[in-house]
Amino acid sequence: MSFVSIDFETANKYRDSACAIGIVIINEQGVREEFYSLINPLMEFDFHNVYVHGITESDVIDAPTFEELWPTIKGYLNNHLLVAHNASFDMSVLRACLDRYRLDYPKLEYLCSVMISKQVWPGLPNYKLNTLAELHGIQFAHHHALDDARVVIELLLRANKETEVTSVRELIDVIQISCGKIFERSYITPKAKRNKRTVRSRGVKNYHL
Repeated sequence: MSFVSIDFETANKYRDSACAIGIVIINEQGVREEFYSLINPLMEFDFHNVYVHGITESDVIDAPTFEELWPTIKGYLNNHLLVAHNASFDMSVLRACLDRYRLDYPKLEYLCSVMISKQVWPGLPNYKLNTLAELHGIQFAHHHALDDARVVIELLLRANKETEVTSVRELIDVIQISCGKIFERSYITPKAKRNKRTVRSRGVKNYHL
């Protein structure tokens, strides 16, 4: 069941402007490790982004750059399965920051918890992280990178329980989703497979996927 949840906040509209990162790792024994850091993007902050996450230019003056943090971050990501909410955003931030500093890409696969949630809990009004957290009674500080990463872990654990599986790998097999990958100058997105199956959930109606 070992997997890694990741979340970025950005300083402005540019994907290489990461200003905070949150990472949560959970292993087969359920032991968690967490990592959080502000990041100095070495560029201006947009007022809209500041309004969303509350991080300002003055907050990151003494923070490390992405390049300086990368050896630590890479240790958490390399050869692991990553999960992010709206993963296309977080993976694009990761790729843009790697490209900006000309850093080697890690070897990893990734999943999107939005896609997983749509398969496990169909028919919700929306699949925003705060909506899903409220549905499951999870309290958190939205748009704080570490808190967001924690919620993603909780959602995956609850999806495992509801579909009566013991690992994320087993979960994605049951709900028929393929993993995404990132490469230098390219990527593959996670996809829902065409074959429809019935997921039998514990204590709830069967969902036809």
